[in-house]
Amino acid sequence: MLLYRKSFIVICVAFLMLLAVVTQSQTQESIPLRSTATTDQQALNQASPIKMALAVPSADAERSSKFNRESITQQQSVISLGLNNGELLKLRARLGQRLVVDQEDYEALLLNSIVSFQLGNRQAAIDELSQLSQRAPEFHLAHLVRADFLASRSGTLTDVGSSGLLDRSAQVDEKMDALRHEARMRIQASIEPLAQGKVPLQLLNLSNKIQTALIVDKSRHRIYVFQRESANEPARLIRDFYISTGRKQGNKKIEGDLRTPEGVYFITSWIPDNELPEKYGVGAFPTNYPNALDRKLGKTGDGIWLHGTDRIYYSRPPLDSEGCVVLSNLDLNKIKHLIKPGQTPMIITDKVEWVDELQWNQVRSQVLKSIERWRLDWESLDVERYLSHYADEFWSGRHDIHSWRQYKSRIARQKTYQKIGLGELSLFYYPEQASSGKPMVVARFVQKYQSNNYKGEVRKRIYLGREAGDWQILYEGR
Repeated sequence: MLLYRKSFIVICVAFLMLLAVVTQSQTQESIPLRSTATTDQQALNQASPIKMALAVPSADAERSSKFNRESITQQQSVISLGLNNGELLKLRARLGQRLVVDQEDYEALLLNSIVSFQLGNRQAAIDELSQLSQRAPEFHLAHLVRADFLASRSGTLTDVGSSGLLDRSAQVDEKMDALRHEARMRIQASIEPLAQGKVPLQLLNLSNKIQTALIVDKSRHRIYVFQRESANEPARLIRDFYISTGRKQGNKKIEGDLRTPEGVYFITSWIPDNELPEKYGVGAFPTNYPNALDRKLGKTGDGIWLHGTDRIYYSRPPLDSEGCVVLSNLDLNKIKHLIKPGQTPMIITDKVEWVDELQWNQVRSQVLKSIERWRLDWESLDVERYLSHYADEFWSGRHDIHSWRQYKSRIARQKTYQKIGLGELSLFYYPEQASSGKPMVVARFVQKYQSNNYKGEVRKRIYLGREAGDWQILYEGR
């Protein structure tokens, strides 16, 4: 990491200094600044085609093919936003809305400059990035995009750093590839906005004690922040941010494999920056990885956190952590107050499953009915009916389904009545890729129990799996 920091700074400084020398001999652009009342449409009418310096690598051809539309403008850049002029203006409007909400949305400022460039307003794009670089001097991607815009005056570039101003080496190429990947992820999230009317299946129910939930989408390198609305409505998306995840792709299995795990986790605590090494930035939120299912599957390792970034960076490359989820310090500070240790869930999935509200309601209703039938059958003292809610592959601590049946049957013989209440119920749909493709839901609640010989309250967690249309309990514990 230390070598990465030093070499990256040297690359940025050298590139910009050389570009300054080159551009002194170039004729200044004739396109006026936005501050002189130049509109996007006027820039389109005046500008000649411009090509930009960031390339989508061929390895991502399948994903980037979504960008290739019939109406691509002549000003299309090598990064290929794939948007015609009207779509570029709509994107600019969306970015403008983001900046109204948060004037320190530096990603929106970066993307806004790229839109300006593609609309033909090169000087406005350079000026926007100059201001951004002053506000966020550690934002390396912004520096290099600005350098590309400057270098485009002397000819078309095919890639970051391809102007010949930098000595090529494996180390430089690695850093440039990391920047291209980051740019691609940030751009993809903006030009492919989430479909209207869709909600995440992962958040089926949030109790009134959980006001905020986090979902990490590893494939898009985004973290989504949701806010509870009411008891029977889907949570509302309020923010999303670029993130870095583990250096190796795929689901974590063993300690040291450099992968980010996938599953339903909870924030357990907050560690301030003065108790951490610099690489964690402004602080860290540890999670409860490995969870009950992870341990059942034999997964190892720990220390999976949501944390900030070394202050020498604004952000890190998409695949750069040892398994943690990494936000920029600026972005982590924006949501830190919303995260409550012991309450806030963080679902990590390869890809968020967005569904319409009807499907969300159907799944939610089925699970709620199954849990209520389990509660009523438990109260009834009909042991066989109660135990019918448990799957054959059930486990709980040292119990399997056979020892669990014996244990519960022995307890039931001592009861003359029992009342069970379930409060603060939350439901989380488990990422199917992490559950071997089996539909699974994690239910978390406070159980209030009263019988003729015992009274108690405990926070409980159960995992339910769907078999032949029925939801059965796979795990029960605290």
